[in-house]
Amino acid sequence: MTGDWRKDRIGTALRGENPSVLRRLDVGFAVIGDVQFLPGYSVLLADDPTVERLSDLPRGRRLAFLSDMDQLGEAVERACRRMDAGFRRVNLEILGNTDRFLHAHVWPRFEWEPSDLVRRPVWLYPRARWSDEQYALGPQHDRLREAVGDELDGLRSDS
Repeated sequence: MTGDWRKDRIGTALRGENPSVLRRLDVGFAVIGDVQFLPGYSVLLADDPTVERLSDLPRGRRLAFLSDMDQLGEAVERACRRMDAGFRRVNLEILGNTDRFLHAHVWPRFEWEPSDLVRRPVWLYPRARWSDEQYALGPQHDRLREAVGDELDGLRSDS
């Protein structure tokens, strides 16, 4: 997956040009992460690029963003549990220390992770893991993308 869409993730999502988008949600976009060293890693992008933090949203949209985050987290959990017997749990994080737009990380965690990292924050993984081409998002993740998208569709139809 190449292109300038990474420079304007939300704008390209709004225009239908962001290839990482899994689904449009109520106040954001569910996207699959650029790196997949933890298969299923996904991100919820707020649909307004001017919103920098959760508290910038009016209360109703803030609660809708958190609901979208919950749905994406559950979809990743269901898909990963179905696809990998070593699935443990999902970690949800709203950090905002690097990118200035509101987004939430959804990290699946697995029993097969290195013993010194399995119960620690994902951000402690070596920097090389984040840029290693073998973990870059690509066609090899199509089945995973489809699984998370299908779970999102199911959860949204149930609500």
